[in-house]
Amino acid sequence: MKPVRCAWAGDDPLMIAYHDEEWGVPERDSRALWEMLTLESFQAGLAWITVLRKRSAFRVAFSEFDPAKVARFGERDVGRLLANPGIIRSRAKIEAAISGARIFCDMAERDEDFSTFSWSFTDGKARVGDGRHFPASSALSERVSKELKKRGFKFVGPTIVYAWMQAVGIVNDHAIGCFRRK
Repeated sequence: MKPVRCAWAGDDPLMIAYHDEEWGVPERDSRALWEMLTLESFQAGLAWITVLRKRSAFRVAFSEFDPAKVARFGERDVGRLLANPGIIRSRAKIEAAISGARIFCDMAERDEDFSTFSWSFTDGKARVGDGRHFPASSALSERVSKELKKRGFKFVGPTIVYAWMQAVGIVNDHAIGCFRRK
């Protein structure tokens, strides 16, 4: 019997695997949280499947999303990334990713763990949606967005932040009936 999934997973095998294995699973690793925030920022204005199809190329292009390495990227790296057809080639998004890596590293130098920061807004616990209504943003994502922007992150508006919180399990928005809701 075919499991019941959230409708957005559709029938694309890549989306189904993402839904079944990754989306909504609480992530506590700081690097992985930053990687997903960065990928969500690249998704702005595009379909998530576009990012999923390019994720392995993103990982190669951005040094496996090692913040310390990405923080050292310069203009030559920006040019290399803009010429890379395997990723989404937006100068503003590329520069935001590099800047975000520097902010991540600055936070770490001040003993501010990105995971602790990310989960602090929910006291370390996943918020569970009602499973019927799926907002594009929330009061929580607006608050997190403001804090990220205050630190200097870019492409972190409330909608992107909400999608990120869903992806990394800070918010559990699996639909009622979806086998992953538990």
